[in-house]
Amino acid sequence: MKTPLITEILTLQGDGREITVCGWVRTKRESKNLVFIQLNDGSCFDSLQLTYDRSQPSEEIEALLKKVTTGAALRASGKLVASPASGQAVELALSALTILGEANPETYPLQKKNHSFEFLRENAHLRVRTNTFAAVARMRNQMAYAIHTFFQTRGFEYVHTPLITASDCEGAGEMFQVTTLSLEKLAETAVHAGQKGMDPSKAAELVDYHKDFFGKKTSLTVSGQLEVETYACALSRVYTFGPTFRAENSNTTRHLSEFWMCEPEIAFYELEDNMDIAEEFVKYLLNWALTKCASDMKFFDQRIQKGLIDTLTHVVNSDFARITYTQAIAELEKHADQFEFKPYWGCDLQSEHEKYLTEHIYKRPVIVTDYPKEIKAFYMKLNEDGKTVRAMDVLVPGLGEIIGGSQREENYDLLYKRITELGFNPEDYWWYLDLRRFGSVPHSGFGLGFERLLLYVTGMTNIRDVIPYPRAPKLAEF
Repeated sequence: MKTPLITEILTLQGDGREITVCGWVRTKRESKNLVFIQLNDGSCFDSLQLTYDRSQPSEEIEALLKKVTTGAALRASGKLVASPASGQAVELALSALTILGEANPETYPLQKKNHSFEFLRENAHLRVRTNTFAAVARMRNQMAYAIHTFFQTRGFEYVHTPLITASDCEGAGEMFQVTTLSLEKLAETAVHAGQKGMDPSKAAELVDYHKDFFGKKTSLTVSGQLEVETYACALSRVYTFGPTFRAENSNTTRHLSEFWMCEPEIAFYELEDNMDIAEEFVKYLLNWALTKCASDMKFFDQRIQKGLIDTLTHVVNSDFARITYTQAIAELEKHADQFEFKPYWGCDLQSEHEKYLTEHIYKRPVIVTDYPKEIKAFYMKLNEDGKTVRAMDVLVPGLGEIIGGSQREENYDLLYKRITELGFNPEDYWWYLDLRRFGSVPHSGFGLGFERLLLYVTGMTNIRDVIPYPRAPKLAEF
């Protein structure tokens, strides 16, 4: 039976029309003559109030109401009428009720209110039924829609880049290996090696990857950038948006082992063009959240982070400052006593540095460019000084880095040299180098960590709370 969503019902007039609605019980309260049930189906933040008048009792409904508890799933019918209570325009005067699924109050984990986020992470399969996580889920959906809308209305093509790769885009080596080889046999090899006087730790060198499924060592991708660059060099404007993986043994509020990245790549764009579209992109996403997710944003502002709406509005209305890394370090060194990690030329900017630049020095978003080549990836275009690359990081108040990108090196010889300097095998990147051999063009791109964006627009403080099922060290329960 098709029933309207509560978000649709709440836009209707309380004119006595017959309505049937389905959802889950948030609360039930009773007085002598009235029963009030808050029903929510997740379609919006607000619930629909069901009212039952005991002055005209129904034995069937009275019997069912005894089984109605928080978490129970209901189908309810009745007349939609104007509500006398403040804060709601309409309510449903109950005339028929079906319990689709009971929720035993003795065992239902969410029976009580105000559970800690840590408790809810342990019940990730149910936490989306709470106000907070339902709002996060709707925001995640809206931000994904906004990303696609931004690029699709600007001539970009959406490219599905592979999750399994033989290349390490970041060069960090923290990748999850993909293999069909037997780990048990590898362990046996190590044991036998030890028995024969060999160093067991070197047993992995005996692994024959030609016998593996793909015939070579492969891993889950940390970025789709290298592959999406190949499409930019044919379709001009492209983007990829999907899951990426990093085997970093970090248990912080800012790290996940599985996360989503949005990575546009644009042919014929140099660094200045890249900065322009990155600024436009950030403003577009934040404005989307503020205008199209108003009720959820109001909740986040009131219950999660005070002043969140003002912070995002300030970013949307600001011209982003643009400074070089060298200028940033010079400013930070003037305030070195403010930092746990002392700034110096050549250091990687820490979160505390990024926040200080945006919140205290410039008091607005900042784009930092031209970083030392030693702290950036191999594919970034080298500046004429030979020391810095045409990189850019977009920093926003309250978070720090939200976007990282660069102009890519389009010169074959310079890119080949950079790959070998870093100890990589050029044969692993033969196809990437081919882009520089056949019709090479200037091109640029950037990456936006989707969960970091969600932290920013929701005010949540733990990245594990803005993805449906977080993956982190020792955490893969669901």
